[in-house]
Amino acid sequence: MTLADVTLAVFTLFNTLRFLAYVPQIARALKDRSGAQAISLGTWSLFFVSHLSAMAYAIVNQHDWTMATLFLLNGVGCALIVLIAAVKRSQYRHHLQPIEACSLADGDYYGDLSRTAPWTKN
Repeated sequence: MTLADVTLAVFTLFNTLRFLAYVPQIARALKDRSGAQAISLGTWSLFFVSHLSAMAYAIVNQHDWTMATLFLLNGVGCALIVLIAAVKRSQYRHHLQPIEACSLADGDYYGDLSRTAPWTKN
């Protein structure tokens, strides 16, 4: 084996492991109920674009489809994390929006809950 073969094998091994390392982050993001606030969309978007540019470099400059495929897979992992976090944040914000605005003059400090509570009979 040449040094080029060894470095390619190491590159392939660790980039495959890196792709697999996205799985726990994706699983945690899917289970998150607080809008995935701990996930930085800016950071993960930068990782995504970085992987896409590395993939383009591998194809155009190196003609190396193995390297390009690994960067593509890493880009897919980043894109999934960004997509899941964005959807979770949208759902969380939508869930937080008040259904009906309550005036303090209409009831007590918390508003008149009897008008909107589903368990009350109108």
